[in-house]
Amino acid sequence: MDKTIPEYFNKERTPLKKRQYGGEQPFIKLGPFKMRLPIIHHEWQWTECLAAMFLGVACLGAGVNVTMSTLGIENFHIALTFGVLNALCYYLPALLGDPVVPGWITPALPLTLNYLAPYAIGNDRTHALIALQMLVAVLFLIMGTTGLGRKLVNSIPVSIKSGIVIGAGISAGMNVINARIPIAPYTVIVCIAIAYIFLFSNAFKNLANRSRFWAVIRNQGIVPAQLFAIIFAPIIFKEIDLPVIEWGLTPLNFGYVWKNFTIFGIGFPAAKYFIAAIPMALTAYIIAFSDFVLAKEIVEDATARRPDEIVEFDAGRSNLVSALRNAIMSLFAPWTPMCGPLWASGLLTITERYKRGYKTMRTYWGGVGTFRAATFLAVMIMPLVTLIKPAFGIFFGLTMAVQAYACSNIGMKMTATPNQRGIAGVMGVVMAVKGPTIGLITGIVLWLIVEGFAKDETESQVPECSHKVNANPTDPDRKGC
Repeated sequence: MDKTIPEYFNKERTPLKKRQYGGEQPFIKLGPFKMRLPIIHHEWQWTECLAAMFLGVACLGAGVNVTMSTLGIENFHIALTFGVLNALCYYLPALLGDPVVPGWITPALPLTLNYLAPYAIGNDRTHALIALQMLVAVLFLIMGTTGLGRKLVNSIPVSIKSGIVIGAGISAGMNVINARIPIAPYTVIVCIAIAYIFLFSNAFKNLANRSRFWAVIRNQGIVPAQLFAIIFAPIIFKEIDLPVIEWGLTPLNFGYVWKNFTIFGIGFPAAKYFIAAIPMALTAYIIAFSDFVLAKEIVEDATARRPDEIVEFDAGRSNLVSALRNAIMSLFAPWTPMCGPLWASGLLTITERYKRGYKTMRTYWGGVGTFRAATFLAVMIMPLVTLIKPAFGIFFGLTMAVQAYACSNIGMKMTATPNQRGIAGVMGVVMAVKGPTIGLITGIVLWLIVEGFAKDETESQVPECSHKVNANPTDPDRKGC
């Protein structure tokens, strides 16, 4: 590994707080958290800012639509209040030292909707949702404070971890094929092609290496595909409507939400709601658990390419941040999709740029911090929200396509033996088709049958890098990683 410090390292004005080469980015210690502020502790990444203004707002818009239908909210502006508060909570992980782009507990959403269906729209259903989200917050809190979350993530066999990652990729691909392409086939396919060219194409990479102009263009990541969907697709393909722009700042209706959808207005849920929510809360956490595994692998895969910076993923801290987000939303604006530890698609669009080196992204936190801070700012701008509104589904499909490619790549790289690859492949397919719970059970059973507790001798022939990527870059154990 090259230990030479590049002459351009730490020469930029921002961030104001610099790190040593191969060290961790400076932070403010807050108990178990590590606070990092824009400009002071990380630079402002304009590419991530632009991506968030489209991608982040689009996915928040999808969540707002779900909340409207679930809680019976007819006014889009009132429902946006839920989205604005959730966007603020989205910023908490990067702010507090959790190196992820957070999202929903997405695979649990259909189960959550089924759980809420028997409750009548109104106080009855709202109480049921509040009780469920509070219990989910408690589960995250217990796993974070006891350290059980960290121990579980670190103790899972490689083949099962790989199966989780591959399953996330297959699930994302199935979502694109089954749910996104039928709505707007030409727009979705062209947008995916543009994104793949900018993120993954070797030919475009070689062109960018020879030309500063194309290097700047390539560094825009997923943004060109987003711009195509908004500006050109409605005119060329006519598969989505042209936007109807509304001006001004996003109107907030916290008073109405407070009175009609929180414990401060409709009262605290009765015990029966909490008792009924226990099975669903446990299911939601089991589903969310796989996101911790995936987040750890995405972060370690990205940082393995960057000897200049240590990025620490701590499953215990991630559990605590998820607990905080769910607690806030359950109290002030109950959020039907829940607050999950990871939005893999969003994180992968950032880490693919981070892998390109220091000149592209000075610190990992510049990517994740800017992305979610900009999401909150963007959702406050009503012309932007209404501009993107017709393309909500396109953007969601675009991120799913990126996740399908990147998760397949990461999941395959994690395995070192034929048995590991076989278990991971079967588990990934089952997880995608039958859901996370059945997928995890399948992976555990397969691992017990095929590998058990006997170590495969061929593993020792492959450098075990995944647990060392955040070690000191001068550590001799990293040789070959």
